[in-house]
Amino acid sequence: MDVLGIDVENSMVRRWAGWLAPACQPFFLTAAEVVDLGLTPDRPGRDGDANGDQPLGPRYGDLTAEQRDTYEVWNLPDGLEVVWLDEQGFRAQPLAVRAELVRAQVRHGRGAVPAVSGWADLLDARVLREQADGQHFVWWPTLVEPRADAVLERVVSDGHLPCRRMSVPDDVWNAASSILPRARALSGTFAGGSRGGSFAEGGATFCFATVMAAAGVQESDEEPFEAWLAANCAEGGIDDLPGTVLVWRDAALVSQHAAVTLGGGWVLHKPGQEWVSPRQVLTVCDLIRTAPPGVTLHRYSLRDAGARTAMDEPA
Repeated sequence: MDVLGIDVENSMVRRWAGWLAPACQPFFLTAAEVVDLGLTPDRPGRDGDANGDQPLGPRYGDLTAEQRDTYEVWNLPDGLEVVWLDEQGFRAQPLAVRAELVRAQVRHGRGAVPAVSGWADLLDARVLREQADGQHFVWWPTLVEPRADAVLERVVSDGHLPCRRMSVPDDVWNAASSILPRARALSGTFAGGSRGGSFAEGGATFCFATVMAAAGVQESDEEPFEAWLAANCAEGGIDDLPGTVLVWRDAALVSQHAAVTLGGGWVLHKPGQEWVSPRQVLTVCDLIRTAPPGVTLHRYSLRDAGARTAMDEPA
């Protein structure tokens, strides 16, 4: 399957389908909503699911890293209960309960609760409307599996520009290879899973780790970015040259995002830590244009590989 100009293996597509629409899903409710709807807070088994996903930890029971990102738990208010339902259990609820349950997910900011109007062109609008309140729905395997390629292409592409990897000339890649030895191999790929997930072998699952991995750092997910930046880069840089690290910082100078230039006006970055987030190549201008308000761009230049190796040697 082609997503954002990136070839995706069938095994990855199947994995994505399971992360978007697992057989058993968490619904987040206040204690009062749980009582009003007559539901019972619960948690799935602590050994992870059949795919081998590992549980995340205490905030919401046994959510995996991929479930954390599918359901955008960072948007949820503190103190919510979790009700786990499979599709059969969900459909067994009266329509009024299903409707209020889904409306509550929208209010609380849970991810993967799309609007019916955004999918009526691809899926049966009547089925979507009848699932809950007629305005929003949740993903179940019976919705995703029959049209998995089309559904997942839209879900994963949402909010991302196409990857321009194939537009980068060979001479640009060749010139960048000494200072960014893994950049070409990383570009136009998806990580195996979300940051912290059991499928995230090889690292580079978020923006800072992707920059460090492109520069040749092994196990980059475990490396502290600011320490690496201070040890391996000098302040200042030129966007048209390879090895300029772009760092967006907030008002407190905390780094919010990072990317690295390939030369010739091209840049490699990973928009986020989520399993839907590609390691993509864009033009520097396009990437800078997507920066959110409230951040400022700082530039740093990677030292050449020899200098960086020498710095890493013990005194």
